[in-house]
Amino acid sequence: MGNEASSPAAPAATNARLPWQPGQIPLMLAPMQGLTNRAMRALFINWVRPDTVFTEFMRVNPVAARKRLSAGDLQEIAPDEEGIPLVVQLIGHGREALVTAAQAAQAAGAVHLNLNLGCPYGRMTTGLTGGGMLRCPEILAEIIPALRHAVSGTFSVKLRAGYDDHHQVFSLLSLFEAAGVDFLVLHPRTVVQEYAGWADHAVTADVVRQTRLPVIANGDIRSAADGMRVLRETGAAGLMLGRGAIADPLLFQRLRNQTTAAPDRQERAVALQRYLRDLLARYRELFCGETQVLSKVKGVLATMDDPAFVQVVKQLRKARTVQAFTAVLDDLE
Repeated sequence: MGNEASSPAAPAATNARLPWQPGQIPLMLAPMQGLTNRAMRALFINWVRPDTVFTEFMRVNPVAARKRLSAGDLQEIAPDEEGIPLVVQLIGHGREALVTAAQAAQAAGAVHLNLNLGCPYGRMTTGLTGGGMLRCPEILAEIIPALRHAVSGTFSVKLRAGYDDHHQVFSLLSLFEAAGVDFLVLHPRTVVQEYAGWADHAVTADVVRQTRLPVIANGDIRSAADGMRVLRETGAAGLMLGRGAIADPLLFQRLRNQTTAAPDRQERAVALQRYLRDLLARYRELFCGETQVLSKVKGVLATMDDPAFVQVVKQLRKARTVQAFTAVLDDLE
């Protein structure tokens, strides 16, 4: 499924294995800029072993051909992390720039590459990137086949339903299929919506029905009940978990166990303490200085909306030192 071209004239698709096991309904950790760095990914792999993890998006330099990707990004690239397939996500514009960036990523060890057509802030840059590329879909007719030819492993696309129209995605399916894209990750909001409103998974269901490509559903999956409902109602091949998982990594376990009952407050408090302490320890190894460590860990708090811990989250946000932050955690009951 999704690994053969739809016509003799189409570029030959890869026979590379998908970044999940055959017959599996994969649960993926979403790429979230500023959050899913290698320390966060390592925590998730240690705790709940997602079936697939993604890098944060890697910006493609449109000017410097020999430095399409930063040295820091190149160091992040690998075929997998502790046995979990790692998908390298690129964001940028221009066919040549994206193709040479993909080649550089593969030379650094990437096996699975993904093009970001979903980030809503790409529409605000000088060149159309991320979700902004959907504003001029005609450029994709050149970029998508060129990337497919350049990528020897799997090539996937993460996209919004459209730039300002939820139905735009349907006009792109034939392009993705003919080019030999391996799978799609769909967030069924528009780019202009950013994160307002809700993810309309009725669109996801329609896309699943209209394409032979595996479709991974993404957006507003904050509980096991949400995830099970989306799988049931859409027929999606798997789920990508973003804010819901960053707020609560154990969401992966509850989905695997198909447990819709929420843990009680005490269980959630213990998990929250362990999570933030573990993250602090990992961030101290990755980042420099208490200010940066505290800033990075506070970024996680923006995903947390559990009514039982509203006051605790407020206190954590107000903490000015790591010591004050951990003191709030110590008092959590």
